[in-house]
Formats: sequence, C-alpha cells, structure tokens
Amino acid sequence: MAETSNARKRARDEEENGAGGGDYGESLENNLVFSDTLIALRMMRAQFPKIEKVSMQPFILRSQLYSSVKDRTQVDRDLESLKKEKIVRLFKLNTGQDDHAIMFMDDYLKQMSFSVKRLGQNDNTEVFEWFKQYVIESKFGDSIQHEELCALLSYGGRVKDEHVTFLINAGLLTRQLIDPNLYWFSIPNIGSILKGLSQGRKELLSFLNRRKYKEMLLAPLEKKRLRLSPLDMRFHLRDLIGSGHLRTVQTPTGLLVRVSKD
Repeated sequence: MAETSNARKRARDEEENGAGGGDYGESLENNLVFSDTLIALRMMRAQFPKIEKVSMQPFILRSQLYSSVKDRTQVDRDLESLKKEKIVRLFKLNTGQDDHAIMFMDDYLKQMSFSVKRLGQNDNTEVFEWFKQYVIESKFGDSIQHEELCALLSYGGRVKDEHVTFLINAGLLTRQLIDPNLYWFSIPNIGSILKGLSQGRKELLSFLNRRKYKEMLLAPLEKKRLRLSPLDMRFHLRDLIGSGHLRTVQTPTGLLVRVSKD
C-alpha cells in the first residue's frame, strides 16, 4: 500500500498529538475522506475519544472505514492483508448487528495484559502466554472452535477446562449460544462501551429525525454532545455515515448530514 509522504506525515502527527485523547485538531469535514485504508485507521486511532472510568485502547469500526475510504472492496482487501501481516485484528461485536471492530495489534496486546492483571495471579495465568503465542499468532479470523483452541493451547502445556474458563473470564473469548463449541475472539472490557454505542446511534438518529428536514450542517452537529454514549459525536457520525443510516451532501454553506431514506 503506497502512502504519500504528506499523508504519512499527517498520520504520524495526528497519532503523536492525539492518540487516545480524542483531540479534535481539524474538523471532521476536513478529514472525512481518505485514499488509503491504513492512513484512515491511523487517523481514527489518533482521534479515538478518551473514555472516563473505562480502560480501553482505541478501536475503529469497519463502518467508519466505509465512511472515509470510498472503495469498500479495497477496504476489505486491505484489512485481510493487514490481518495476515499481524498489524490489526478484527472482532465481531455483540451488538445484534453486523458490527466489526478493528484494533491495532499492539493496542490489543495492551488490552489483553490489562485484563489478565485485573484478574490477579493464579495457577491459570500461564494460559495467557499460550494464547498469545500459539492462538493469536496463527488464527486471524474472528472465531475459533473449541477443539482447535485446545489443540493450539496444548503447544504451551497441558490444557485444563479452567484454562479456557480463564480466557473467557478475561474477556478474550466469548462462547456462542447457538454453537457452544464455537468462541468469538473478543476485546476485553468493551461491554459497557457497546451499550453506549447502540444508545448513541439511537440518540443521534432521533435528534436528526426530529429536525424539520432531518438534516443539519456537519460543523455544528459535530460539536454537540451525546448524553447516552461515552463515545463522541465524531465517532458516531463516521459510523452512521459508513453504515448508510446517514449521508452527506455538499452545499454552498458546507457539508450537510441528512438521514437516509428507508
């Protein structure tokens, strides 16, 4: 993936100045569209809002990428390459919709470490290293069968039921109700944020639907605060534009955000 020197510098500056802090810098209107998936990921990581009372490394929704990189086929192709290169991981989110989160591998490993430390030391913490070394390094998909999980973990040592329970309690795996032998890989500590994600979506759409023409200029809308979500307005705008719930229209007075027709 080619990156121009200007784009690379811009992404590096944003990451250094705003990573994890939700620093707005330029308005969303000026950096809504990107030509490169990795540049878009880095920028969105840098602009991830700071969330109080929850220790969460930055993540990006796939829908947000769709809002900013117009060629969706290229986005999906790039994500597959980035997964295989172990730069990012994708996670199926438990929101009841087809939501996927993208996290840079370094951030994911930090999130894993925090979760394991929070559980405290016990006889099962050895499985964390097995999981990191043998499972994460070889499985790039968003799910894994119980038998394959145990087979990969066994490269580290003798696997017990308590080991799998430890991984579930640490938030690294989520058992599926439909198939109890299937686990989704998950991001530890993300539960409360997913609730806010769903509520924020509803709050923003409700706000726009109450307006006369179900629209508002992006610049003033971006500055509004949501009551029901720990995520900021920019995060939700990118998500809803990418998922098709909102669309943008260029006008003489600026970019307009409008509720899409059903």
